Amino acid sequence: MQPPPARYPDLEGAPVLITGGADGIGRAMAEAFLAQGSCVGILDINREAIGRFQADAPTLAAEHVDLRDIPATLTALSCLSARMGEPRILINNAAHDARHGFETLSVEEWDERFAVNLRHIMFVSQAVAPAMRRAGAGVILNMGSTAWMKASTNMIAYATAKSAVEGFTRSLSRELGRDGIRVNAIAPGWVMTRRQIEHHATPEKRAANLEAQSLQREIQPEDIAAAALFLCSEGAGAITGQTLIVDGGMCYG
Repeated sequence: MQPPPARYPDLEGAPVLITGGADGIGRAMAEAFLAQGSCVGILDINREAIGRFQADAPTLAAEHVDLRDIPATLTALSCLSARMGEPRILINNAAHDARHGFETLSVEEWDERFAVNLRHIMFVSQAVAPAMRRAGAGVILNMGSTAWMKASTNMIAYATAKSAVEGFTRSLSRELGRDGIRVNAIAPGWVMTRRQIEHHATPEKRAANLEAQSLQREIQPEDIAAAALFLCSEGAGAITGQTLIVDGGMCYG
C-alpha cells in the first residue's frame, strides 16, 4: 500500500505539462499533481487513454498528438497553454521501450526510436523555456531510465537514447540555471505499469528483478510520481542538473 503523497503548497495552481501523460507512469504523475491542486495538461498519442483519464479527471486538459511530429506537437502545446497558462513545470515523460534486436535494427528503426524517446524532449523544452525565463522560474523534469546503467539487452536504441537524457539534463541545467529554471531527471528502474505486467513481466523476470534489488518490493508508478512531486517543488529548490535513480537499490550511479 502506497503512503499518501506529501503536500507541496507551492504546486497548488501551478500549470504543469506532462508528455505521455494519459497512462502508466505519466498518468500516475498527472494524478499526483492534480491532487496537489495543480493545473495539469497532457500531450499523448493514445486517444482512448486520454478519454478514459478525462472521464475520471474532468479538469484535466489534454491534446492528442504524435510527439514524433514536432510541428504538430508545438501546435498542441500552444493550444494547451492557451487553456491552462504557460507551463511552469514541464515533465518530459513520453517514451516507449519496445524491444529490438541489435543484429536486425535498421536505420529507420534507429531514427524512429530516437524520435520517440529523445528528440521531442529538446523541442518541447525549447518551446516552454521563454515563458519560464520571463517568469524567472520554472522546472523541467526529464524521464530517463536505468536501462543503460544496467546495460540492458534487446533495446540498444532505447538504452542509448535514455543515456542521452542524462547528458541533456546536465547541459540544459547550465543553459537555463541563471534564469532561475531548474532541470533534473528521474531514472526509474523496472516500474510495474499495466503495460509491463501485460507484455513483459513474467513471474520469473519479476522474481529475478527483485533479487537484484536491495529493497524487496516492486517499483510502482506512484513511486515515480512521488519523486516527481518533490523535484518539481520548492523543496528541491537548490537541486538542478541531477538524475534521481528510483529503482529499489539496483543501480548506484
